[in-house]
Amino acid sequence: MRRTLALTTAAAVLAGLGATAYATTPAADRTKPASRPLAGLRILLSNDDSMRAAKASNSDGLGLYELRRAMCAAGADVVVMAPWQVQSGKGTAVTNGGVLTAQRRTALPAGYENDCAGAPSGGAVFGVCLGEGGCAPDSPSATPADTVKLALRGGLTAKVGWRGAPDLVLTGINSGPNIAASVNDSGTVGAAVAAIDQDVPAIAFSSSGDESQLYFPRENYRAHAEFGARFVAGLKERGLLTSAFALKVDYPDVSAGQRAEAPVWTRVGDGAVVYHAYEQRGSGDTFDITLGLCEGDESEGECVENRADADSTWLLSEGHVTVAPITWDRTYGTPVDARRELKAVQRYVEREAPRP
Repeated sequence: MRRTLALTTAAAVLAGLGATAYATTPAADRTKPASRPLAGLRILLSNDDSMRAAKASNSDGLGLYELRRAMCAAGADVVVMAPWQVQSGKGTAVTNGGVLTAQRRTALPAGYENDCAGAPSGGAVFGVCLGEGGCAPDSPSATPADTVKLALRGGLTAKVGWRGAPDLVLTGINSGPNIAASVNDSGTVGAAVAAIDQDVPAIAFSSSGDESQLYFPRENYRAHAEFGARFVAGLKERGLLTSAFALKVDYPDVSAGQRAEAPVWTRVGDGAVVYHAYEQRGSGDTFDITLGLCEGDESEGECVENRADADSTWLLSEGHVTVAPITWDRTYGTPVDARRELKAVQRYVEREAPRP
């Protein structure tokens, strides 16, 4: 069974697919600011939801500020360069000409103003738009990949004085899971791929929405961000931050108080959870773009999932945190590079990674 939804609910559908609810991490188990396990680590943070965090649905960048908060609390030096407007579904798209403006945001969302006050860069937040003379509310936006490429190819040096590349690029936290066929469309994943293209380690974070498929609770973002800080700390401690591949980390809905299950090493699913649909208006030349939602009971077609270790199955049906390796190389049948690093990260996820 399939149903079609208006494109205006696209972000909500992508985020609300995981309807099971899970509990946040007990306070005693969370990364303590005093421990500062990420001290000395320089992190570039981007996303595809923008840096605005202004919508009541929490779909336009609130997750970015939760991730910034958690990483700074763990001792990292964080700088944000993110799209000026929401850029969901842009994948690895880039802008091929014109001018980019990286404009610093001075008034941050309420409650997040002092999260990085003690960091060397102060947690600087930049929104990147197209054009010159400053970014206005309606300015067109850079893509997620644009923001990472700009940052790594001179933007960070010009704006905050960083010399050399950051130690890590984090993207997200996206409003909604990036799983199965949606991964190729994801700007969150696309920005992470842009980072490993430049030989910088990268992790893409995405969180589920609540049961309504319209709202993205702060609780989900916070639980994911605090897990993410401990997850990154474990990778750093073991020397497993690698640019040979990116990691994609998706988190289930925890907003109703149930517990998220342990991290699982997965593959990107080969079926669809949502897909683009096109409805012709009458017999004319115009087609409405909508989203189709797979209900999970199809026996054939693009909605069928054939992989037992699919990210979508473990996230949506089993309620686990899912981790999958992502690479820029889409060549079918290509030999696996960095096999030792891949096995080491898999072993970390399966045996040693923090539990939600």
